[in-house]
Amino acid sequence: MESHQRVDDLFSHFSLASAPDYCAFLRTHARAIAALEPVAQPDSPRLALMAQDLAALGEAMPAPLSMPSTGGGGFRWGLLYALEGSRLGGAMLARQVAQDLPRAYLSAVHGKGGWVAFQQQLDDAAAEGDADWLDDAIAGARTAFILFEAGARAEREVACD
Repeated sequence: MESHQRVDDLFSHFSLASAPDYCAFLRTHARAIAALEPVAQPDSPRLALMAQDLAALGEAMPAPLSMPSTGGGGFRWGLLYALEGSRLGGAMLARQVAQDLPRAYLSAVHGKGGWVAFQQQLDDAAAEGDADWLDDAIAGARTAFILFEAGARAEREVACD
């Protein structure tokens, strides 16, 4: 998905070993996660963990991005797919964070078999969905990536004091 690649490219500019860059990375995610989680309703939300990490860095939670209008039944699942996928990436990224920096958000990974269980839930929901379900799910995933991209573009030049 092209939107996913754009997000990966934008986020590659953050050095997670640097406190200012890591803080900007967290603010970027916070803006998107704060818009996404209320609609996606993940089983294990991470927004509070994000706030905890930012507070430990002396930062307040930034204002959330605006959530575009939501789609049909599959839309929420598309959002969840992007959110749960970011949780997978967080496990790898947490290893890049300097030892003296908080990492509750990035360390909130799936338990053993968690990703597989999510994929099964996604497949089950798709099987029960109507003819528009897949298009709605794709729209949801794209919306999530658009929000992460917007957050990254807004924060690219910002660093913690």
